Amino acid sequence: MIRIRPHREADPAAVEALLDRSFGADRHRKTAYRLREGVAPLDELSFAAFDNGELRGSLQFWPVRVRPLQGGGAPVDALLLGPLAVDPAFAGHGIGMGLMRVGLRRARLLGHRLVILVGDLPYYSRVGFRREGAEGLRMPGPVDPDRLLVHELAPGAAEGLEGLIEKPEGQATLKVTETDLDNRRETLS
Repeated sequence: MIRIRPHREADPAAVEALLDRSFGADRHRKTAYRLREGVAPLDELSFAAFDNGELRGSLQFWPVRVRPLQGGGAPVDALLLGPLAVDPAFAGHGIGMGLMRVGLRRARLLGHRLVILVGDLPYYSRVGFRREGAEGLRMPGPVDPDRLLVHELAPGAAEGLEGLIEKPEGQATLKVTETDLDNRRETLS
């Protein structure tokens, strides 16, 4: 029987091994990892799935913010979901969906308004993620824009939102200009 528990109960080495199996050892090169470097995941929103004491899935959420690139408005706090990993031998058993449902429910209860992720729409739409509302968002590196998704935990949280997704205040911030973003978009074409 699968049990979802706080992430801190998982052995860090087992989590790293699961992430390597799920995403490859070079996963740290992905743009989403730039937003995680030097930032602690939110312990209260991070969960692990166990089957008879064995790690079968892992999910973490990270604080981010969206900084408007034009108009100088105030940054908007959000969450970055991921990585979500499931032991390949247990894929298709609902572990990933279960982890996300628990994490998203907890995030809503704690007053978070918006969750962002990079992933496949057909999979993540099953828990409410969508492309609409993410069109004006930019990552600090190359990302297929069709894979940038949002989930509003509060109605209207993504409405009209445009800007660069970056680390929260007080963390090492990546300085990216609009020209950098244009150049990185071209590498995806």
